Amino acid sequence: LEQRATFLAGQRDDLRNSRKQLEELIEQLNHECRERFSQTFEAVRGHFQDLFRRLFGGGKADIMLEQPPEGQTLDVLEAGIDIAARPPGKETRNITLLSGGEKTMTAIALLLAIFRSRPSPFTVLDEVDAALDEANNERFNRIVGDFLDHSQFLIITHSKRTMTIADVLYGVTMQEAGVSKRVGVRFDTTDDKQAAVA
Repeated sequence: LEQRATFLAGQRDDLRNSRKQLEELIEQLNHECRERFSQTFEAVRGHFQDLFRRLFGGGKADIMLEQPPEGQTLDVLEAGIDIAARPPGKETRNITLLSGGEKTMTAIALLLAIFRSRPSPFTVLDEVDAALDEANNERFNRIVGDFLDHSQFLIITHSKRTMTIADVLYGVTMQEAGVSKRVGVRFDTTDDKQAAVA
């Protein structure tokens, strides 16, 4: 019984030590995550404000951490994020109150702000420009052009304006009924590209 009690006491102490080490590790990770999140959040916030103004040709936007209920402290790892936007000539609103095109432009500004903070070598955008009118589509294309030094973009679109910024176009055609065929067109980076795109 004494040997059994000694064995079990050793097991209990091991469990207590393991639990203490895990709690210390979790606390250390949470501390580091809070620091990194705060730094990244502020960087994304600055880029978002800049990109929003460029995409809308003015206006103002911001992202903020949701404030906790009264009496509770703010934990950046648990807080939600609010997006407020004021397109030119309008009042500041929550993103849910904007039109479809304005929501799209705001979402694009936020997405590209994240990319600017942490550049991705390859990006896939699927129909992000579908809700945009021609003027906004032109602004979107200029912003995408600014990112081409750091990232490659694969953009799935039906917009002719967006297609004009491409180096390569891929499409699907059905020359015979029921038979799909992929077609690709590569534009040279010379003056021929301008002629082919025009």
